[in-house]
Amino acid sequence: MHSFMAPKGRRLFQPGQDCPGFLLLARGSIRVTLTGQNGRTVVLYRVAPGDVCLQTFSCLVNDTPYGAEGIAETDLEGELVPPGAFRTRMAQDAVFRDRIMASVALRFAEYQQLVEDVALTSFDARLAKALLRLRDDAGLVTATHNDLATETASGRAYVSRRLAEFARRGLVRQDAHGVQVLNQRGLQEISSDMR
Repeated sequence: MHSFMAPKGRRLFQPGQDCPGFLLLARGSIRVTLTGQNGRTVVLYRVAPGDVCLQTFSCLVNDTPYGAEGIAETDLEGELVPPGAFRTRMAQDAVFRDRIMASVALRFAEYQQLVEDVALTSFDARLAKALLRLRDDAGLVTATHNDLATETASGRAYVSRRLAEFARRGLVRQDAHGVQVLNQRGLQEISSDMR
């Protein structure tokens, strides 16, 4: 294992890149996104300490290159387990293997939720969920309209129109600092709309 550090904003991997090893994240967050041929990008998941990056897991198990992009959302610290050592630990260390497989199972459940959200949930519900998930303790969402489009698998212009409607309804206020959540309960009600 090797010590690993990366600053916020660093691209950790991209489509077509070979995997340098399995990251055991101790501090920070990684955002994993997929960009379609139409140029639209969607957040697949985030990796926090204790989580498994399915892209990395798949690359190491199947000996294939990355198919998505990973960006450090915050400064990162951890340990990088080289590919050979990862395979050895998976084969010989039952505790390590069980921890990894439990995390993979959880990640697949998150994927199922992502598919359900995109395919079966209204856009307003996806946007409300994103606002609730990304707000800080003061209720401020500093994500740009482009960021929110990526979070909701949509276009920036549509996000802007729906945010304007949310503001008209008194759910949020938009200003130079971002989107201020004004009515958390109202957003929670919208987020549970399965239409």
